[in-house]
Amino acid sequence: MSALGLLFRGFRRWETLCHPALSRSLRGEPPETAKTLEQKLKELNTFDPEVEARVDIGFAKLQTQNNRKERLKVWKSNRNSFALAEESRRGALKISYEEVRKEWRKSLAPDALREIADHYGIFKDLFKYGFFNPVLPLDIYYDSDSKHFTPVHYGNIIFPTEATKMPQVHFESEPETLWTLVLTSLDAHLVDPEMEYLHWFVGNIKGGYVENADVLCSYMQPFHPRGTGYHRYVFVLYRFYKKYEDKITPAGLAFFQSVLEDNLMDFFHETLKMRVPVFEYAHPPEYIPPQVKYPHKEPFNLYLDKYRDPRDIRQEVYLKRLKTLHPFEEEKPMPKYPNIYRIPKGTPSWLVDEMRKERFRIGKYRDLQPYTLYPVPEYEDPHEKALREQEEFKRKWEQKRAASVKSSRGNPA
Repeated sequence: MSALGLLFRGFRRWETLCHPALSRSLRGEPPETAKTLEQKLKELNTFDPEVEARVDIGFAKLQTQNNRKERLKVWKSNRNSFALAEESRRGALKISYEEVRKEWRKSLAPDALREIADHYGIFKDLFKYGFFNPVLPLDIYYDSDSKHFTPVHYGNIIFPTEATKMPQVHFESEPETLWTLVLTSLDAHLVDPEMEYLHWFVGNIKGGYVENADVLCSYMQPFHPRGTGYHRYVFVLYRFYKKYEDKITPAGLAFFQSVLEDNLMDFFHETLKMRVPVFEYAHPPEYIPPQVKYPHKEPFNLYLDKYRDPRDIRQEVYLKRLKTLHPFEEEKPMPKYPNIYRIPKGTPSWLVDEMRKERFRIGKYRDLQPYTLYPVPEYEDPHEKALREQEEFKRKWEQKRAASVKSSRGNPA
């Protein structure tokens, strides 16, 4: 081959390596023609405006007059006031929180509360395509003692021990107006995730006096399984016009979040007469390649554990935990700072990792935790599993090859 031919051949190889569409590191389409993340999300979250259109099922918002000139006049007056400036400079200027809150509830609160409820998915899980503007403010709080109470706002966290008793509910209403108050849990159902638990149902509330109304469902404190995170509990106030009516209209909204506490064990055992449900994430099974005699760059302890029966590993951990238990004493909880204890000098690095995992009760030592429960798949020997997968791959390949040969014979060129 001539020198010019070698030069052009090398140039083609260099062009192939430099072009992103032809490089070996590229997966999928090149960036010039591939879809953006926004386009892919738009395809996944398709929206049909006719089927999924949201419907306002509540009352209309109060139309407040936008007196821009009056507000500008007040602003200029306050700006030119030397008395207000002096009080502000000395830190003596006081603003009435109650007046500001009252004005906010009249003007901006319905829109703000609707956006907050949409953010937490309240309307979607309650009414699916329905929503409403909370035009009637609700004041709900749980009494902690004679001097302290826990209010219910719009997504604040309230622990189950703070909500064991029936809350106090106040709202402004005309004397003859009828209301219904419902407390429901959106996330705590143990059987069907699409269903809810009713925690409180009060009907025929006249003039805002909840204590004199008909209690159709007694109050039940928040409860939820272990390992399921935060749960939403929603108060919804409905209005109706006669004592026996099928159609009611939502007008008020308040909700809080709650998380599991150890004190809920007594509620499950004594009130619900059941054990505490426990949920843990079950990771998909890891692919384990066939075992080799001399693995390259593999920690020997982790590599050997891959090819052991998981039941044997769990048995060792369970025996280690049983050695620390006393039949007449409560199990000691995990220390707040497990890794604060010094590891002896000269300990091998692999053993240091094992000791840290055991202290934090993670990895194969998670069975040291109380209330640990997770599904264990049926054990299969890794070597036999690899052989089975290899035979299955060969069988599929032979079927595909036979089908291609048959199609080529049936359609001659």
